[in-house]
Amino acid sequence: MVQLLSPEGVRKDSPEYPIDLDAEQLRQALEHMVLARRLDVEGTNLQRHGELSLWPPLIGQEATQAGAILAIGPNDQVFPGYREQALGHWMGVSIADILATWRGSAICPWDTVATRFGAYPVMIGSGALHGVGYAMGIQRDGMTGHDDPSTDAAALLFHGDGGMSEGDVSESYVFAAANQAPIVFCCVNNQYAISERTTVSARTSLFRRAAGFGIHSVQVDGNDAIAMAAVLRDCLRRARNGEGPCFVEAWTYRMGAHTTTDDPTRYRSKEEEQAWAALDPIVRLRTHLLNEHLIDDDWLAALDERADAFGASVRAAIDDIPEPDLVAELGNVYVDPTPDIRREQQELADWLALDPEEAN
Repeated sequence: MVQLLSPEGVRKDSPEYPIDLDAEQLRQALEHMVLARRLDVEGTNLQRHGELSLWPPLIGQEATQAGAILAIGPNDQVFPGYREQALGHWMGVSIADILATWRGSAICPWDTVATRFGAYPVMIGSGALHGVGYAMGIQRDGMTGHDDPSTDAAALLFHGDGGMSEGDVSESYVFAAANQAPIVFCCVNNQYAISERTTVSARTSLFRRAAGFGIHSVQVDGNDAIAMAAVLRDCLRRARNGEGPCFVEAWTYRMGAHTTTDDPTRYRSKEEEQAWAALDPIVRLRTHLLNEHLIDDDWLAALDERADAFGASVRAAIDDIPEPDLVAELGNVYVDPTPDIRREQQELADWLALDPEEAN
């Protein structure tokens, strides 16, 4: 497993995955992770207050996204799972648009082309084929193989360990390998597919399964933002250069629940959670930066103030979510609404026009 920053915050070198990050990039990575965790706290609280229908906690997995933002090129397209909220925000998706999705007010209110951040595939693994299809498209558009990151492009697709049990995901590996598609699969292995351990569905390491499809695969410490950046940079470079797909298994842990409807105390122990808490990605990078004198207590105090301000902006963003036009949203299911969709739109419009007492 590739690890460049030990749990004690000691930096290591890797001849295979060299990376040079300056002090500002490292400080920004720490800030990104702190704000990502704050977004998670606020999202969970908003759901508990009834403002959101559902929220998928990301606490503990911040380093996978902090590493990704350090690796993505100017033309790369991200296909998220449903925990990459922080990454989406860093790429230009507004907090209000993210919250609107989890409130059930919109399907995908952001511009997936302008932000280069795709829609959430709430159905497990359903986005993998879309990502491979996109990668095959940019391959055929001649956007790979020029050894020029300013023009070349790749797709970065996230899915969880549970997604690897889905047929769509296996089929996407076949298509990616057969077509040498410029895509990097980032499997965030947070140890549980909802309430089942990954070991139930996988008798071997997940990155070894990808190798069986003929895909270059790497296992990386997913709680190490520097290692994540180094490995994803290398894999995206390979993809852009026309060297085919890559698979990255980010070995991490979901510290929170699967979603706000889940109770993880029913299927895992306090001892296990405490063991992983000692590997906290934020503490690890913060310790490293303090030891290297790249940050100090004043910088951390200022970060706390920025986090509080960010938290307040997340709460305030609820007021920026417009009331949904349910009839119009039905029309957004397909590019060209089918006759069934048009009939359902009319039925819904007629029902909404009824007197409330009559509708009940």
